[in-house]
Amino acid sequence: MAISSRLDTARVLATVLLPTLAKGVIVRRPGVMAAAGKVQSDQRAVETMRKLRDRYGPEPVRLRVTGRSIAVLVDPTDVHRLLDESPEPFALATKEKKAALRHFQPHGVLISEGAERERLREVNERALRPENVPVEAIVRDEADLLTRHVMSTGELTWDAFSQTWWRIVRRIVLGDGARGDDQLTDDLFALRQNANWAFLHPKRRGLRERFQRRLDDHLARAEKGSLAAQPGDLSGQAPHWLFAFDAAGIVTMRALAIGARGTHGILESARLWPTTPVILRESTIATRWHGTWLPEDTLFVAFTPFFHRDPDRLPYADRYAPEIWDRPLDPAIVPFSGGPGVCPGRDLVLATGSAMLDTLGEHLSFPALPAPLPATLNHFAIRLRTTPTGTRVA
Repeated sequence: MAISSRLDTARVLATVLLPTLAKGVIVRRPGVMAAAGKVQSDQRAVETMRKLRDRYGPEPVRLRVTGRSIAVLVDPTDVHRLLDESPEPFALATKEKKAALRHFQPHGVLISEGAERERLREVNERALRPENVPVEAIVRDEADLLTRHVMSTGELTWDAFSQTWWRIVRRIVLGDGARGDDQLTDDLFALRQNANWAFLHPKRRGLRERFQRRLDDHLARAEKGSLAAQPGDLSGQAPHWLFAFDAAGIVTMRALAIGARGTHGILESARLWPTTPVILRESTIATRWHGTWLPEDTLFVAFTPFFHRDPDRLPYADRYAPEIWDRPLDPAIVPFSGGPGVCPGRDLVLATGSAMLDTLGEHLSFPALPAPLPATLNHFAIRLRTTPTGTRVA
């Protein structure tokens, strides 16, 4: 069994896991993201992971951490196995994930188990189909206002983009009646800030109840042309839909920064800068890896920036390479996770993000970041100078 030295454990904690937690796993922290962008923290993390693999070989590397069995994956085939064999014997509902997500979605599919997980998974898969919502019409309607604003200022910023994005999200999830309900998503943001601290922050029950009441009022309208109109008990699942669309917005903004268009551009943005930097699974039984055994309740960690940007395996690691999505992929490139736990809203996210790219691209031209692309891209700081194209005037 590969057991890391105390020094290597400290390196993994200091350059991989703690910086990832500091940036914010549930909601990004602007100040930490700014600092991470300056020092390119993900580049240091990838270097640490490369050295770990070179030193210990392909089997999972067990960290020397008191009170918790933690194994870090370094082999792409092991990532594929971990995801493919979920939720048994590799449970998605880890202790850490439950502690974080219970702050705002205690009944969500990601922290459910057994038969209940299967039931909720079916609800999500049925509801989150692109054909259930007029995605392109909603995006075009809102992006038109953003286009006019950008033409008048000559610049696209994250603040302007995110305001438009959240109007789109609220309309997709809850209907036009929720378009202007900033309070709903502001309350969710506050709950997600608490969730960043997982076990360490007390639950704000009053705030969560206020958020849930507001959300349920929108869901009760079951507005036609929104996810809220889909059958099933959506009250426990909609908080996650709103949460997940935040990551989709980040991916879309970064895609604009590399001059991407269409679904391949969204996928490449998510490969280059994964919005789920750490995939966690927890073993329900002892499992065998490369001839050795790891105990039950081991927390398995797949650090996706390493697998997505490893220059030893991927000749396109640090450039925009949309062509890779037309051929069989490296098994550890998993921008939407994989296996039975793959994101059920993947197609909806791709449809929404690509519609945004294409709509803005019809009337605006953005300068693209040159290769090699940065390992850490702080989306809060993106400011894209724009050139009008086509016939639209501000």
